Amino acid sequence: MHTLTMVWNPTDGIDLGFFKIQFYSLMFVAAFSLGWFLIKKIFKNEQESDKNLDSLFIYMVLAILIGARVGHVLFYQSELVFQDPLSIILPFRFVPEIEYTGFRGLASHGAAIAVIVAMYFYSKKVIKKPMLWILDRVVIPVASGAIFVRIGNFINSEIIGKASGDFSLGVQFLKDSIGERQAVAITGIKAPNKAYNAIVNDPAFSEILAAVPFRHPAQLYESFGYIFVFLTLLYFYWKTDKSEQLGFLFGLFLVLLWTVRFFVEFVKEAQVAERGEWFLNTGQWLSIPFVLIGIYFMVQSYKNKYNNAPLT
Repeated sequence: MHTLTMVWNPTDGIDLGFFKIQFYSLMFVAAFSLGWFLIKKIFKNEQESDKNLDSLFIYMVLAILIGARVGHVLFYQSELVFQDPLSIILPFRFVPEIEYTGFRGLASHGAAIAVIVAMYFYSKKVIKKPMLWILDRVVIPVASGAIFVRIGNFINSEIIGKASGDFSLGVQFLKDSIGERQAVAITGIKAPNKAYNAIVNDPAFSEILAAVPFRHPAQLYESFGYIFVFLTLLYFYWKTDKSEQLGFLFGLFLVLLWTVRFFVEFVKEAQVAERGEWFLNTGQWLSIPFVLIGIYFMVQSYKNKYNNAPLT
């Protein structure tokens, strides 16, 4: 019984005629804007300078974007290195034809690794504090940003869930099941978005629409999970003294976020053709080490009290 189901057929963005602002890009803007606001509050509470804050923003933006993109290619789409290398660093696809795609294909595992590396250099060269001190604080805006990234995935009809059967929250991702050219061919309407709307609204296309499967909105499941992760970290930073235990908040972030990711993967379609998976998919196998590392840092944090002495 599909009591709360929906056909998901959004436009890709705001068309300005000469350029289209992708909603996915707007979600990144929202993520970085909220992240900036949060870390500014945290730095003010820690009495850190605006100069250090500006440097942190640059380190974080570059690490997240580069790490997420490179991570996706390495973990999920390594064939791009040989088949279409320019698409790795540019928002275009060049094979089989040139097409503007935006920066799609971003892996959170790659972003996480890149942020850790970036914070190592930031702690040594800029803030002169232990790396775990800054990691304990940046995970709060990172968790908030993850919420918006998954909403962006939902808007783009990407990283979709598996078929949901009679589950009451099933979503028909029209653009995942019917490509732009197919929609144009079915309706005879050359504008892709208008062609999709015709499929949804015209009774003559009801049989085609009926063939589109209902799927779990896995992106929203994950986004709601990250809201819990974000609020938990926010509570422990502002309402407890856990921020004085080096590595506790960072470890808690790893445990909570990757546990959410691990379980959502059970209802998520593989992002690319999985290669010889053993019981779990690629996302789950990559999540397990992060959870274990998080547990380690949480345990070790009880021995690592921050003494406010700058590094030399």
